[in-house]
Amino acid sequence: MLSKVTRITTALLAAVTLTGTLLTLGPPAAAAVPDTVPLKITNNSGRGDALYVYDLGTLLTTGQQGWADANGGFHAWPAGGNPPTPAPDASIAGPAAGQSATIRIPKFSGRIYFSYGQKLDFRLTTGGLVQPAVQNPSDPNRNTLFNWSEYTLNDSGLWLNSTQVDMFSAPYAVGVQRGDGSTVSTGRLKAGGYTGFFSALRAQGGGWANLIQTRPDGTVLRALAPLYGVETGALPANVMDDYVDRVWQKYATTTLTVTPFADRPATKYYGRVAGGVLNFTDSSGAVVTSFQKPDASSVFGCHRLLDAPNDAVRGPISRTLCAGFNRSTLLTRPDQPDTTPADFYRDAVTNHYARAIHARTADGKAYAFAFDDVGQQESLVHDGAPREAYLTLDPLN
Repeated sequence: MLSKVTRITTALLAAVTLTGTLLTLGPPAAAAVPDTVPLKITNNSGRGDALYVYDLGTLLTTGQQGWADANGGFHAWPAGGNPPTPAPDASIAGPAAGQSATIRIPKFSGRIYFSYGQKLDFRLTTGGLVQPAVQNPSDPNRNTLFNWSEYTLNDSGLWLNSTQVDMFSAPYAVGVQRGDGSTVSTGRLKAGGYTGFFSALRAQGGGWANLIQTRPDGTVLRALAPLYGVETGALPANVMDDYVDRVWQKYATTTLTVTPFADRPATKYYGRVAGGVLNFTDSSGAVVTSFQKPDASSVFGCHRLLDAPNDAVRGPISRTLCAGFNRSTLLTRPDQPDTTPADFYRDAVTNHYARAIHARTADGKAYAFAFDDVGQQESLVHDGAPREAYLTLDPLN
């Protein structure tokens, strides 16, 4: 299998649909948001090889998958096959090093891919588009340097983020010019941050350096997120066990209080471990949801034993737990979420991949795991009436 089918990272959509707060940040904007918005792509990479850009996504009105051309025109994918068949060439020629180019992005939820030196290989199955999944050694994009940003554009505005939920690779920043004319951006690394990140993984020990992928000639391409490290055996399956065991031990005798909504401080849930299960009760004492002790895959992926459905109770609690496990704050703060960055990643057992990324972004913000938006630590720009969006490709050195 080439990769998982249409695995759009859940972080951005979860932030938009679950928290209920982002959608209120701008004006209603039904008339203010045009059918397409300009996206200015600036190539500051310093690389001399060709740049290819892709705008792939799903129409929110119909659920139809497809791609957009440089003018923002939507094209539905044709039917795929089994085995997967080559997708139509959806690439847009990107600007040369030191240059900028503007395309238009339509109203859908998707990804802006960019690749250096060669085009990406996309395939179609009977279930839809096969996204690159370079944790699979046979993925045709394994030796291509590429990355992507994620966005949702609808009548309520634009949400555009940088992401490292799946991998850390070619650096870039995102930005938006707001309806009032001001501009905000995020995602840029500190000077030396790109190489510093890989150096930090190599120095960590315990298998974290095994997340790094290189070409046969030794060129560093990316680091996989730790979820894929566990799935592929690059990271030990028990890499988080010690911390999880200590959390379970602590809350067998202490109450873990979760206040999942910043705008609803009166909504609280109370967790205690009994019989090996973490049970949460509401203010009346009724059990509202329960969690089995999570393994590393569940922690890093914020799924399986830490699944977060888009509901009003389990999902918000699970999001909070996921952030607490990845940031290793559950032992130091029985009231969660802990939203103080100085408290994050201080335990020896933690998500060192996320730690190394956040330490090297200029504003400290990143999407290093699926629910990194808990406590507003995500690298996201938003506006309800966007004039222009920005994608700036930065140097690798």
